[in-house]
Amino acid sequence: MRAISQDVTGGPEVLKETELPRPEPGVGQIQIAVRAAGVNPTDWKHRAAGFFIKDLPRVLGWDVSGVVTAVGLGVTLFAPGDEVFGMVPYPYGVGTHAEYVTGPARAFVHKPAALDHVQAGALPLAALTAYQALVDTADIRPGQRVLIHAAAGGVGHLAVQIAKAKGAHVIGTAGAAKHDFLRSLGADEVIDYRETDFTEAVGPVDVVLDAIGGDTLSRSLDVVREGGTVVSILPPVDPATVAAAAERGIRLAVMIVEADHAGMREIAALAESGRLRAHIAATFPLEQAAKAHEMGETGRTQGKIVLEVK
Repeated sequence: MRAISQDVTGGPEVLKETELPRPEPGVGQIQIAVRAAGVNPTDWKHRAAGFFIKDLPRVLGWDVSGVVTAVGLGVTLFAPGDEVFGMVPYPYGVGTHAEYVTGPARAFVHKPAALDHVQAGALPLAALTAYQALVDTADIRPGQRVLIHAAAGGVGHLAVQIAKAKGAHVIGTAGAAKHDFLRSLGADEVIDYRETDFTEAVGPVDVVLDAIGGDTLSRSLDVVREGGTVVSILPPVDPATVAAAAERGIRLAVMIVEADHAGMREIAALAESGRLRAHIAATFPLEQAAKAHEMGETGRTQGKIVLEVK
């Protein structure tokens, strides 16, 4: 099979198309012919520095939408020919930027017919991150005020939709050029972080979802009510910020996304009902993965970047 691999860490130029053996499904696994695979910030972080996965050579990618081509012993949920989408277990189940990938059957769900593969391939990692942060971790409730930083980004724009689907009042930070986009997703308030200090513009909130870290995370404590929750998806967190949150009676949760069959079923249901849709910033053929990384690393994309596998 064709795959995008790297032999060394470095810039996008280290990504090369190569031929590798097609992986075979083990016990409880399925083999998927990849049709689309999202590209996420964790991909270029791993490409550049290894992050969690140090072994080389490696094939990146966690998101996948495709067609089941074989099932391992004990699999009852799927059969060859089924269209599925999901996220291989993060971080060590990596490898979806290829023509075929294997993973635990229960990391995947059936792809709704209403979603094409590009839409489905864009969702899993970012949508699971947003869902696990807001629903599983923060337990958002109808009427609660939720502040989402980097709200137009891959995780952020999906988090806005998930929070609205749960009945929250959503406040998003983003550059002014992205405000209309956020309002179209249902954001109730939008703040231009370049022109406005969000700590002065936002009243007390119940939940903050932070995908920026550093000073943004520490200053977010100033707008959270006592007993509220701040979820950071960028570990590690400065111990001083952790201590400050504890002193103020704020729960500071640091999370890493997990493969999650139940979560994927919820995401599929939201997508099928039209309440959750990935905005596609750009698509690239598999062999142009380096260009996808270059675009993502600009930090200016709105929504998701997806690789298509023909």
